[in-house]
Amino acid sequence: MAKNITLIGAGIVGIATASYLRRDGHAVTVVDMRPPGEYCSFGNAGILSPGSCVPQALPGVLGKVPGYLSDPLGPLAIRPGHFLKALPWFLQLVAASRLSRVEQIANALRPLLKQTFDAYAPLVQHAQVTDLIRQTGYTVAYSSRAAFERDALPWKLRRDRGVLMEELDAAGVKTKVPQLNGHYEAGLYLPEQGYVANPERLTKSLAAQLQKDGGRILQRKVLDIEVGPDGPRALVTDAGNMPLETLVLCAGSHSNEFTMKLGDKVPLEAERGYHVTFSDPRMTLPMPVFLPQQKVFVTPMEMGLRIAGQSEFAGNEAAPNYSRADVLEKQMQTIFPGISCVDATKWMGRRPSMPDSLPVIGPASKVPNVYYAFGHGHVGLCGGAPTGRALADLIAGRPPAVDLAPFRVTRF
Repeated sequence: MAKNITLIGAGIVGIATASYLRRDGHAVTVVDMRPPGEYCSFGNAGILSPGSCVPQALPGVLGKVPGYLSDPLGPLAIRPGHFLKALPWFLQLVAASRLSRVEQIANALRPLLKQTFDAYAPLVQHAQVTDLIRQTGYTVAYSSRAAFERDALPWKLRRDRGVLMEELDAAGVKTKVPQLNGHYEAGLYLPEQGYVANPERLTKSLAAQLQKDGGRILQRKVLDIEVGPDGPRALVTDAGNMPLETLVLCAGSHSNEFTMKLGDKVPLEAERGYHVTFSDPRMTLPMPVFLPQQKVFVTPMEMGLRIAGQSEFAGNEAAPNYSRADVLEKQMQTIFPGISCVDATKWMGRRPSMPDSLPVIGPASKVPNVYYAFGHGHVGLCGGAPTGRALADLIAGRPPAVDLAPFRVTRF
């Protein structure tokens, strides 16, 4: 039976979910304070990785943190004023790094993300933007074999779950990506992975098609949710109240502000990431490159070359610290010394990150007619369409293709 469904959030998760709900015939309205695709969906690394089943925290993570924090070129930063607020989240992150828990997390993520290309296919075909999806694979490059061997666990977790990979020696890395500077002793090629050539255009194109199909997108700031005895009944926005029947919450790093009003306390952090896009790099790459030692991806996009990475914890409201982007720019110049930095642009976005690296997907626990789809952290683009399809199945009463129990909001 068709429903009136309102979604908060116009990022890739919200727009993909709205698109699948509209395909089921529901009346769909998306509400966001900004136009579609202007948060993390604008500035991410663009990677579509069905094999991204490895959580952020692995055994031994606690011992690595001091080194990351003390290295000015390191991948992690915590603003001093935010440390105490974020401490409970970090304690849960460490708790999730036990090997037995890591195996469980990987078992949950792999079936969800394995559907990435399959779930996006009908959406991009309908919106006529199949050109944006590139299944080229990606190359992983290590400067030393010792560094590669120290990372045996994350690659084993992937391999054990059916992720195809080809081990590369120095010559193999050079053959895959001849543009890489310096000596890389070891690496991998993952043929089933790929990327989006313009993540912003993908989100905006799917949003435009949603509107052509009769869905509504309203640019409003949601101030509150009015809850009655039978559940939420209205969104309070800066343009007045909007009556609610069914609500889907896809509000990124702000999602926990709304779940609190609905009775669900969620440990969500705004994990800030940065990118630098080189709009006239004077070079091209055949595929994305992942450099695990620097924890960065370099992705060829239709607007140039983008390097993306960094994990900064400072909350939602703090101003960007573009020295973190400067680190990325320096790394890019080391990786590709001939790159042109003319017209390079810097950006910061807030990943909605859960301490166990699993998103929240499924019904609210305390109120009826409310569903959650947020907390994807580093895999929001990969998980956008699979999440949308699973949630549409759930709302329609069909069994989702993936077990959603590991993503329940009550797991904490």
